[in-house]
Amino acid sequence: MKYRPFPPVPLAGRQWPDRVLTQAPAWCSVDLRDGNQALAVPMNVGQKLELFQTLVKCGFKEIEVGFPSASNTEFTFNRRLIEEHRAPDDVWLQVLVQAREELIERTFDSLAGAKKVIIHLYNSTSPAQRRVVFGLSREEIIRVAVRGAQWIQERLPRLQGSEVMLQYSPESFSATEVEFAKEVSEAVMDVWQPTPQRKMILNLPDTVEVAMPNVYADQIEWICRNIRNRDSLLISLHAHNDRYTGVAATELGLLAGADRVEGTLFGNGERTGNLDIVTVALNLYMHGIDPKLDFSDLNAVVEVYERCTGMTVPPRQPYAGELVFTAFSGSHQDAIRKGLAEWNRQERAHWDVPYLTIDPTDIGRQYREVIRVNSQSGKGGVAYLLETECGIELPKEMQREFGPIANDEVDRLGREVSAAELKAMFWREYIERTTPWQLEGFETESRNGVVRCRARLLRDGQPVRFSGEGNGPLAALVHGFTTIGVPRFEIAQYSEHALGAGEEAAAIAYIQIKTTDGKTRWGAGVDTNIELASVRAVLSALNRS
Repeated sequence: MKYRPFPPVPLAGRQWPDRVLTQAPAWCSVDLRDGNQALAVPMNVGQKLELFQTLVKCGFKEIEVGFPSASNTEFTFNRRLIEEHRAPDDVWLQVLVQAREELIERTFDSLAGAKKVIIHLYNSTSPAQRRVVFGLSREEIIRVAVRGAQWIQERLPRLQGSEVMLQYSPESFSATEVEFAKEVSEAVMDVWQPTPQRKMILNLPDTVEVAMPNVYADQIEWICRNIRNRDSLLISLHAHNDRYTGVAATELGLLAGADRVEGTLFGNGERTGNLDIVTVALNLYMHGIDPKLDFSDLNAVVEVYERCTGMTVPPRQPYAGELVFTAFSGSHQDAIRKGLAEWNRQERAHWDVPYLTIDPTDIGRQYREVIRVNSQSGKGGVAYLLETECGIELPKEMQREFGPIANDEVDRLGREVSAAELKAMFWREYIERTTPWQLEGFETESRNGVVRCRARLLRDGQPVRFSGEGNGPLAALVHGFTTIGVPRFEIAQYSEHALGAGEEAAAIAYIQIKTTDGKTRWGAGVDTNIELASVRAVLSALNRS
């Protein structure tokens, strides 16, 4: 076989499957470094500054701002952040550097005057990297890491006045033997001498996903159990997404004992991307855990991200995608509509709306995004859009009649339709029907509890006049029709409501008529006078019979 399975981690009595997350980890955004290096056109200084401010606004307290020894742009960005005091006092600026002395020297030059700094040292440790890239033995790889740690340690006095935290990553940790990852990490710890009061970050990256996420969790728990001086470390995760399980690997890694998570907004990064921090944070939020990040205006974050990076958030991206809170399926639409109605009546203390894991308004989305109509939609979606966007509150029985009519038209169009288009369909089907019956005038008078009407109509363009009487205007109208030979019918259902506010607001009436053979038809009428709206609704129903 060309391929072989990844070997399991020897971990008897693993504990992470029985644990439950109860709090958010520390978060570190690597958008400006790991995300930036994956862009076809890397961000310029202005774009990085804008995205940095957005990350701060979201609540990130640790931001990997770049690789200052890699280019003048990266170095200049660091200096502007520091010299222009753009970083709040409680935000750590993290910088990445390889274990090479000249790069470490340039990195320290970029940090002069910073308030809070995380210096992130890394070197690769996996068998393939040792063999193919470096041609070095285990012992030689350890010496590379130790020399890098020493060069950093020697230069720390240059950052007097700055609060400094040190971080080490055995890059390609997920493909490294756990025993060797422990050995090289402890060698760095021997140089930096972390304590419980002055911890260092040990970042254990899933640099390339090579196994199922439970294996990564085993690796993290193995390190947490076996590494020396665990209480002097902040164990950090940095997952990529080669097997499309970066979120799962991170969540299981947190169960396995990690304290911190690195990732990017919406998962931008090399190959298939980094961990999507937004998804993990909002996954915690939907379980009632405060994620300590603010995505209450997620659309604004998406806008800045897309403008600065040139990337696009896919429409099905969890939480952030345009369509993730949208239902086209009729049965889904009906369940969502009923669930939202229950929630709006405040009948439940906790969110439990079918198909919606969180309330879209919590992240700045609108309910009108939830239900959209195409050929897969049903009466519930049609009714929801007409009500929420157009103020047309169809009776339930009328929804059953108009839903299939609208669906046939949408199917013919072969695309999604807007609420305005649905309203136009409804208007053509009900309101604008003037054949054979058209209203010219209608007056009533009441005497001794009896209402008499005089109706002036056109029937196929020819004038028709009649009178009728009953216990109300509609009863009188129905009686009047019988006097001119129209087959008998009765009003089976009636409802009405205003279409707006104020004295000049129109009213809409919905009327279902039932003929002697048991057949029913709905009609609708609109007028500033509710009585005339009802009369028009009767004519609409007759015109559709």
